[in-house]
Amino acid sequence: MKNQNPVPKATLQRYPVYLKALRKLQKNGVSKIMSRELSSFVDIEPTTIRRDFSFLGSLGKQGYGYDVDKLIEIFNSELGVDFDEKIILVGAGNLGRALLNYNKWDYVVGEITCAFDADPAKAGNVFGIDVYTLDELEEKIPNGCRIAILTISDDVQNTVDRLIRNGITGIVDFTHQHFQVPHGVAVKAVDVVSSIQELVFTTNSMNSTTAMKQ
Repeated sequence: MKNQNPVPKATLQRYPVYLKALRKLQKNGVSKIMSRELSSFVDIEPTTIRRDFSFLGSLGKQGYGYDVDKLIEIFNSELGVDFDEKIILVGAGNLGRALLNYNKWDYVVGEITCAFDADPAKAGNVFGIDVYTLDELEEKIPNGCRIAILTISDDVQNTVDRLIRNGITGIVDFTHQHFQVPHGVAVKAVDVVSSIQELVFTTNSMNSTTAMKQ
């Protein structure tokens, strides 16, 4: 029976971490795992893992552990995750190339299947992924593709409009530029500078608290 309490935000943020580990374990032939064993893969305390999993129901048995296939099936069903999501990247500059080199989302949501760039000189094959010119977007965008990662700095609004016309409904935004999207299109902005500023504020606050206690 599933826990009826709302799932805390911190727990939701850990679910993709568990999923990635479980998918990798499944690929390596692991069929069951104890919370303490999973803990060593994800660097999260076993008690936290058991509490996080409890929001999805009674998933394991004491002394037996968790069935890896069942856990993945439940995550897929309850969280609506599509493990075969086709993701495209628009902008194959330094940041874009770093993302292409990483491209390890296949254990969680899918993978970057191709990329596009306005500069024809960047077209080709990068880390095993085809990079096309932006002029080829309408021709080369994969069928059923819904997610785009945006790392460009020029002509952002026009590019966003083209992506939406070609079926994109979710954008991961690294541009730091304002653009508009219609209702029904989700945008997730990734702001590294703001994250660093937040960390600086947090660490300063922690240091101040520690100093006051001394």
